[in-house]
Amino acid sequence: MEQIQRLIPLEAVETEIVVVNSRFITNLAPANSVEEAREFIAEVKKNHPAANHHVPAFVIGHGKSIITHCSDDGEPSGTAGRPALAVLQGSGLGNVVVVVTRYFGGTKLGTGGLVKAYGDAVREVLKEVKFAVLLATTTLMFTTPYRLYDQVVRLMEAHHGLVLETEFLQEITVKVRFKDEELESFASQVSNLSAGQVETIVVEHNPESVFPLS
Repeated sequence: MEQIQRLIPLEAVETEIVVVNSRFITNLAPANSVEEAREFIAEVKKNHPAANHHVPAFVIGHGKSIITHCSDDGEPSGTAGRPALAVLQGSGLGNVVVVVTRYFGGTKLGTGGLVKAYGDAVREVLKEVKFAVLLATTTLMFTTPYRLYDQVVRLMEAHHGLVLETEFLQEITVKVRFKDEELESFASQVSNLSAGQVETIVVEHNPESVFPLS
């Protein structure tokens, strides 16, 4: 059975749009739990104490195991939180929280105008999101002689390894993180390359590691 690709935002993002003089400032961030999402919402509210509305939406988890939440925060029922959440869910992201902060510009937008504005505000911030994936990874450590280093680097790149540390002494010690699906192939190829001289040691296994998407 094919696993669901668990997309998450790599880092926090902020954007702003103006609709008929109203400012819609959208803050999006990773959130690994409902508590983290609520903390982020509270932080945004604290940063914009003079705003008229702070419309939150979040999706925690992936696939069938998700928790969602949204609120209109004083806007007419169904015009803010639901459209914001719908766009967020349509992105495929999980473990994500968004807050759309509105500074009222003096002109009412009407029901349809509000739905469009809040949806557009979330669409705008999603354009700036750097995507990552939550997956099982294993961190390896190994020591290689200088003469093999360039070839080992090419092998790490071919297997999408994320280099965490490199120490250049008499030999070169590398700590590198791989997706589990790449692990066996890399370990086998680096052993063949070095005629068994370079041995890989498993340092850590993480079933939920953040891996940036290229």
